[in-house]
Amino acid sequence: MPRIACLLLAALSAAAGEWPQFRGPTGDGHYTGPPLVTEWGPKTNVAWETQVPGHGWSSPIVWKGKVYLTTAVPKDDGVSLRAVCVDANTGKVDWDEPVVLAPKVQANKTHQKNSLASPTPTTDGERLYVHFGHMGTAALDLKGKVLWTRTGLYSQPVHGNGGSPILVDGLLVFGCDALDKQAVVALDTKTGKTAWETPRKATADKPFSFGTPTVVVVNGKKQIVSEGSTVLAGYDPKTGQELWRTKFDGYSVIPKPVAGHGMVYFSTSFDRPKVIAIKLGGSGDVTGSHTAWTLGKGAPSTPSPLLVGDELYLVSDRGQCSCVDAKTGKVVWDEKLKGNYSASPIVADGNIYLTSEEGKGTLVKAGRRKEILGEFDLGEKTFASFAAADGALYVRTETQLYKFARR
Repeated sequence: MPRIACLLLAALSAAAGEWPQFRGPTGDGHYTGPPLVTEWGPKTNVAWETQVPGHGWSSPIVWKGKVYLTTAVPKDDGVSLRAVCVDANTGKVDWDEPVVLAPKVQANKTHQKNSLASPTPTTDGERLYVHFGHMGTAALDLKGKVLWTRTGLYSQPVHGNGGSPILVDGLLVFGCDALDKQAVVALDTKTGKTAWETPRKATADKPFSFGTPTVVVVNGKKQIVSEGSTVLAGYDPKTGQELWRTKFDGYSVIPKPVAGHGMVYFSTSFDRPKVIAIKLGGSGDVTGSHTAWTLGKGAPSTPSPLLVGDELYLVSDRGQCSCVDAKTGKVVWDEKLKGNYSASPIVADGNIYLTSEEGKGTLVKAGRRKEILGEFDLGEKTFASFAAADGALYVRTETQLYKFARR
């Protein structure tokens, strides 16, 4: 079997004080560091609470004592797409900078579960990279100065934007999956110029998707794994060359794939989601040859899977939480949680943190014995995923950004 490893993106140390991208330092929802709170709510373990201007569902990231997120603020002549920096110690807004002014005709109607600022930003420690889908992508220094902006990469989205960018060897990589273009794009982080662009070469009836790429190492070499409608493929980060692909029935793909045990696990999203495990190490079309297992029951259309040891944890959009044997696909246990789900779970200290769209949180013990540790209520809608850094849990609701920490 090929040697497979999850790659720490952008060569960042998985330090306890940092959460530099969607799903954390390793891009898979794992937190290591001082213990997090195991109870949270508007009056429980609140270190601070800060009102977020505008509206957006991008998840917060944390770097060197600062919390970064994006938002969209309506203006008379369009929508101001902004980057916001909050001091992690005090909750004070350090800066709130406009990045792109999107005209009303471009800031078209989004899905009810989406926003005009849904992709999560990322940082390499020198710059902050923000992505607003078809409306623009930009780099800022960490004081809020815009360094470069790219627009016009595609123009016909469906339901708005959603997939977050990742950093790989000086490249900012993301999917462009719309009616007019379906491709994986890599921009030079210093200049914003296109380093490479690789078409999906898929024939989906509904080509729009919102996936976030994942990086793995196969036999000592990095691969970018990216999913669009009807296809998941591996790409060479240096050239963008497609290395392998697997085909499936599905569109509007949202969950970020995770890797482990020589496999990559992904969801086919809509209309009938399935989780599929594909063995890594193949080339060309591996649809038939490298499929390890497929699971339909409890598969998510929106939340990303979480791999902890030999168990894969899933939460469906309707709240079906499942523990699955990662090697075989056999369901170990499942439990119906309250509410509907969009946010992706994280794991810390052997506990799995989940939050519903209605703001109801659940703490689940990781393991083969089903154990619900607690239920909590923020009292406000949330679609954003958790961030965790230096012993603190960060949660973005519809109007607020919370920091929860032990006192």
